[in-house]
Amino acid sequence: MDMISNRPYLIRAIYDWIVDNEWTPHFQIDANYPGTDVPQEFVQDGVIVLNAHPSAVFATSFDNDYFSFKARFQGIERTIHFPPEAVLAVFARENGQGMPFPPEPYPEGFEEDVSDEKKPALKTVESSKDSTEKTVEKAKQKKKPTLSIVK
Repeated sequence: MDMISNRPYLIRAIYDWIVDNEWTPHFQIDANYPGTDVPQEFVQDGVIVLNAHPSAVFATSFDNDYFSFKARFQGIERTIHFPPEAVLAVFARENGQGMPFPPEPYPEGFEEDVSDEKKPALKTVESSKDSTEKTVEKAKQKKKPTLSIVK
């Protein structure tokens, strides 16, 4: 009998650790992985990075076979779902601490559905870590929105 994957357990553990440290958890997702439903307009090079902080998402469900939550993108509520196999990394925005995951091969029968140029390149853990660090740097460089009170 095959053991169930440890991937969803590790993802949840790192996510909880990031939240417990009062950081902002982000998921780096293979947007083309079968069963993944994410806003395609925010996908770059087959990958999307999602802010999954409890204050930014709701109706969360991190089950062993499927993760889902609702979030707002440009003010529009969207339901996001993806299998744990689609997760390429979970990390804290503030410092990049977290864990990269090796890309999972697509299940049989799905390989031909996604052209090679749409798939994220298969990377080693180190190159996934480098990619995650670059994503974190870009997030840090973006100016955060502010609220101005007008009287």
